[in-house]
Amino acid sequence: METLAAIQKILAKNLDIDPETVNEDSTFDSLGIDSLDQVELICDLEEELEIDFGEPDGITTVQGLVEYIEKL
Repeated sequence: METLAAIQKILAKNLDIDPETVNEDSTFDSLGIDSLDQVELICDLEEELEIDFGEPDGITTVQGLVEYIEKL
C-alpha cells in the first residue's frame, strides 16, 4: 500500500478527516492533528505497514512523514 494512502486511510478512520484534504503538503496543524493524535497515527501506521518507526522527531508535514517511512 502506498504510504500516503495508508496515512489518508488511518486519518479518515481515526479522526474522521476527509482523505481528499490530506496531501503531501498538508501540515499536521492544518489538519487539526495534535501531538497525541500524531502518536496514535504513528502506532497505527506501524501496525498497518508492519514496520517499526522508533520515535520520529520534528516531523510537521505529511510529506515529512512519508519520506521518513520510505527511508526505513
